[in-house]
Amino acid sequence: MASGFFALLDDIASLMDDVSAMAKISTKKTAGILGDDLAVNAEKASGFISSRELPVLWAITKGSFLNKVIILPIAFLLSAFLPWAVPVILVFGGLYLAYEGAEKIYEYFVPHAHAEAHLSEAQLSEEDILALEKQKIKSAIITDFILSVEIVIIALGTVIGQPLLTQILVVSIVALIATVGVYGIVALIVRMDDFGFRLIRFNDKEKSISDFFGHLLVNALPLVIKSLSVIGTIALLLVAGGIFIHNIELLHHFLEVLPSIIRDFVIGLLVGIVVLIVVTGFKKIVALVKD
Repeated sequence: MASGFFALLDDIASLMDDVSAMAKISTKKTAGILGDDLAVNAEKASGFISSRELPVLWAITKGSFLNKVIILPIAFLLSAFLPWAVPVILVFGGLYLAYEGAEKIYEYFVPHAHAEAHLSEAQLSEEDILALEKQKIKSAIITDFILSVEIVIIALGTVIGQPLLTQILVVSIVALIATVGVYGIVALIVRMDDFGFRLIRFNDKEKSISDFFGHLLVNALPLVIKSLSVIGTIALLLVAGGIFIHNIELLHHFLEVLPSIIRDFVIGLLVGIVVLIVVTGFKKIVALVKD
């Protein structure tokens, strides 16, 4: 009986070793989307008054947990009963990611006006500010849902063929990292300026060390968010290109002479441009029909 107990412990240890190794692989595969998730949510959680940044971020985090609770069971059911659907969903998700990346680049070079008006808080009532806050939270949670689907499906794609228990453990760990890790870092980012102001007020001396680092943090926040946005855009196209190369047989040997990272980016960008043209054309046709 004792030998059976120790054999069980050995099986559990072996399972956890496998789960740990596969979780590392899955995390690396989803790192690009996690980077974009980080950039998007850092942008959406900033811009509020200091006292509201963390409550807003907590509301988005709770929405992200709920997204994972909805997505994970569906993903496991697909893996168990319709495994062929996983690469199909991956490719469709890759099309979305490629479109998002190409659209961001297009918007950078050809800026276009956005419909939403930018009003200062002084021009809005408290009810209006709360309504805008709820709208921004809702938008962030919807974006998180789309990115969460991709994170879960990509993670699941790395463990297809493994026992169901291993799949559940690996993908759940990656989903947890995606939520806790991303929103933990976002919390630190959006509070950079607040911590900087505290350092500036730490003493009355001019050109002190605390003043230097305080001003550095305050001035760095917009640059950090902008840099994350650029990194996130590149990551979107890299992830999309990797999805297409690994799941579309026609592209397996396309541009093989290029380094893999450049190859992924180029393919992601090319597909993204095609999807952007199709979507833009479709929107224009719909607009003409309505008129």
